[in-house]
Amino acid sequence: MPSVLFLCTGNSARSQIAEALLRQLGGTKYKVYSAGTIPKSEVNPFAIEVLKERGASTDGLYPKLVNEFVKHRIDLVVTVCDNARQTCPHFPGAKRMEHWSLEDPAAFQGTYEETLLKFRETLDEIERMIRANILRS
Repeated sequence: MPSVLFLCTGNSARSQIAEALLRQLGGTKYKVYSAGTIPKSEVNPFAIEVLKERGASTDGLYPKLVNEFVKHRIDLVVTVCDNARQTCPHFPGAKRMEHWSLEDPAAFQGTYEETLLKFRETLDEIERMIRANILRS
């Protein structure tokens, strides 16, 4: 079973969304993880909200430090932010590394509804990337 690790800086929004979506879309075909180079203390509440809207499980999601996974056998490492790409540790066993330059929805400033819309747009973009780059494989 292939393993996939999604990385970003805070592991609170983009990488968490990617983890939950691949679990939903890929079922039991993948072992899916997410982590951050400098993890936040909690998953962003907007990320949780849009995942629940989509019917994706948020059970077990929490920010994790990337160092926890360096010695794991990871087939695909996906950095979802430019900063994580620059600071990502080496994964000697990874068969593939990809970079998806995704805008951080947590950095967006607006009303509650505008921020929710930004997170929905990010979720849609991540879903497109998962379908095009992982599920097609």
